Amino acid sequence: MTPEFVPPQPPALLPPWHTPEREALQLQARRFAMDEVLPVADELDPQKGLIPASLLSRLAELGYFGITVPAEHGGLGLGVFEYCMVSEELARAWMSTASILARAQGLGTALADAGPRRELLARSARGEWIGAIALSEPDAGSDLAGVSTRAVPDGDEWVVTGRKRWCGNAEAADFIQVLVRERDPGPGERRSAGLVNLLLEKERGSFPAGLTGSPIDKIGYHGFLTWDLTFDGVRIPRGNVIDEAAASDEQGADATRAGFAQAQLFLNTARVHTAARAVGLARAALEDSVLYLQEREQFGHPIGDFQALRFAVAEMAAQVEQARAFYRQVAHLLDVGVPCEREAAMVKLEATEMSVRVTNQAMQLHGGNGYTTERQVERHWRDARLTTIFEGTSEIQKRIVSDRILPRSPLS
Repeated sequence: MTPEFVPPQPPALLPPWHTPEREALQLQARRFAMDEVLPVADELDPQKGLIPASLLSRLAELGYFGITVPAEHGGLGLGVFEYCMVSEELARAWMSTASILARAQGLGTALADAGPRRELLARSARGEWIGAIALSEPDAGSDLAGVSTRAVPDGDEWVVTGRKRWCGNAEAADFIQVLVRERDPGPGERRSAGLVNLLLEKERGSFPAGLTGSPIDKIGYHGFLTWDLTFDGVRIPRGNVIDEAAASDEQGADATRAGFAQAQLFLNTARVHTAARAVGLARAALEDSVLYLQEREQFGHPIGDFQALRFAVAEMAAQVEQARAFYRQVAHLLDVGVPCEREAAMVKLEATEMSVRVTNQAMQLHGGNGYTTERQVERHWRDARLTTIFEGTSEIQKRIVSDRILPRSPLS
């Protein structure tokens, strides 16, 4: 018997967000992921290799770096839904390719000055403005309000000093968006007061004067390096302040620079994106398991004939479908402008924890072969395990959700 994976048939009544255009985009992304991304991942991930320039060029050619960039700036002009849908397909092959998309999509373009902003948006859509974002610090991860990296004005420049950790793609990036503190909170202000996002422009493959870094040796999530960065008097032009409000023309150029609020807004979309990546990883583990259960024989039968293993596959498939429906619902809410911080936290929590369960079950179904690097299932598990940690741990997501549905007592 030739092993095969039979994908589930779509329901007769499709959800309201299903369109022929989205179906075509998904099919294109799926073919690209399986035909071009997966072979590269199978070769390079075991070597901890980086995403090759040729694959970055193909992502740019397909327009995936500009899915959410407006069409007038050269992007596809689509929404969070399409961005997450494409990312699920890419993550099924290699999560790093789905992750590198987040380093474009107009990131690092929200300057108050419209001229540079338009130019950077066009570069972002072409895959020529791929960045990194430096939020966390050794003592400020889940607690971003505790950021201590300092930016001091000096003439026409900011002088930045401090340390950042978990900055993916930092050296290979065209820019780093850095969350810094320009002043301490005043009396009665929140701890997050005084935080701003600055744009540090740089050359790909190097660090500018005053910035040094060490790559962090990870157990998974290969494809690009993650860095521990030290800022020692790094100079950034005073005009390089990320100001989402001014850039969207909702307010004037003197709008309050709420760096913490911008970071939180970024994280809402990032969490839904992470949910989509987690679904892609779980789907990969499920599909690989279905093939393996038909291939592996014991007691004179393919082990896929045994009911206990068939039931495990049924549970895995149901969990994947449930998480996919949830992330698409929340992506739709973001696209229509519904505030959904609670829902973004919920779907990030549920999809990532699901991905860990499903990839772990897939390793079990593979038996001893699952505990080798000969099979890709161990890669899916390693990458899935990270999804419960970055963009806010599962515990942080539980705190966000509970704080929005359960009032605290005066004694807390």
